[in-house]
Parts: sequence; structure tokens; C-alpha cells
Amino acid sequence: MSLRETILTALYARLSALPATALRGEVLPERVPPDGLLILRDGEPGEPEVTLSPLTYHYQHRAEIEAVVQGANRDVAFDALCAEIGAVFSADRTLGGLCDWIEAEAPQPVDLPVEGAASLKAAVIRVSLFYSTSDPLG
Repeated sequence: MSLRETILTALYARLSALPATALRGEVLPERVPPDGLLILRDGEPGEPEVTLSPLTYHYQHRAEIEAVVQGANRDVAFDALCAEIGAVFSADRTLGGLCDWIEAEAPQPVDLPVEGAASLKAAVIRVSLFYSTSDPLG
């Protein structure tokens, strides 16, 4: 497994430990679970900076987490879900030593009306994963 995939798998495992349901690369289901929903999108590794001797590729990979809550208390639930994600990142900024640093951007939530149901509150949380590898495919 490549370092990129290993890091994304570790990030997904950390998100899966939260009370919200975590998915990876899935479409938004018809129903949002009561504790909320997180969908990890692999994102883009971007163009690496390259150093020679030894040859090393330094990435700032941009992944995304779609955070969604639904219900009467969605503002409070959304805030709590974002705080839980932040606590996971603060507890281990290197994902067990797999990457150099992980940093999330502040979400920009939106309320989405749903016909015949309670509105959704959702946001995309962009996450930068900084890591270095000797092989861009490995």
C-alpha cells in the first residue's frame, strides 16, 4: 500500500472512531444517522516539492471531509461534530508518525432544506496532510 493510501486509511480509521457514521468516497445516503455523517474524500495530492540527494517528494495533500447533521438541534450537533474532529486531529497531528502534520481549515456550514424532513446542516472541511515519500507512486 502506498504512503498516501496508508495515511488516508489512518485518517478514515480516526474518523470512524467518532460517534458519527464515517464513510469513505461514498455518495450522501438518503438518511443522515442521528449522530451525524462524515464522508472522507481522498482529494488531491497536488504538485510535490522535490529535493535531491536523496530524492524526496514533499506533498501537501488536500483531502476533504463532508460533515452533515440533521434534526431540530442541528446547529449544536454540527458544532459538536466539528469539535470532535478537531479533537481527533489535535490528539495526534502526525497520524501515528505516518505524516509530518495534519491541519484542518474552518468549515463554512450551509443549511440545506429537505422536502418533507428536517433541514441538513453541512460543510466541507478541507484537511491538509503534509508528508514526504521517495516514490510518488509508492
